[in-house]
Amino acid sequence: MISLKKIIILTFLPLITFSLNSCGSLPGGDARKYPPDPKLRVAKNIEEGRGMRFNTKNLGNGGGTFEFASSNELWRATLDTIDFMPLASVNYGGGIIVTDWYSTKKNSDESIKISVRFLTNEIRSDSLDIKIFNRKCIAQSNCVISEKNGDLGPELKSKILKTATIYKEKKKEKK
Repeated sequence: MISLKKIIILTFLPLITFSLNSCGSLPGGDARKYPPDPKLRVAKNIEEGRGMRFNTKNLGNGGGTFEFASSNELWRATLDTIDFMPLASVNYGGGIIVTDWYSTKKNSDESIKISVRFLTNEIRSDSLDIKIFNRKCIAQSNCVISEKNGDLGPELKSKILKTATIYKEKKKEKK
């Protein structure tokens, strides 16, 4: 009876031999056939149809423009409004801020978590999606989490939008 080891060797030996043998048939990169300047090589490759290029409008001028978080009034206003809470996840590129669970010393069995999604950078009432989650624990491992509907969400949104408007006005005054 043929052992498993022999079957594996007999199966992979021809495959390895074939793959090593086929390495010689690949087109070589003979340096004598190509110009040493990279720009000339690129031009030659494009001329021969062996290259591609994406978004050549911004090539050479440093790319696009980026608006950083410090210049986004809505982002700054949100961080300033919820600065009393510990942050679990902050992603400016993804447009989301998630706080960690927060509770006061008065009521340590109940805590909240806030999630703010930025739908646009414009200061408008529909630019933010705020969700508030409530966690009530009877014991350490026995907790119930639910989305909290009430006045806190609209109050936060109003406070954030007012603060962002103030920041925008201050920015205009500086200019």
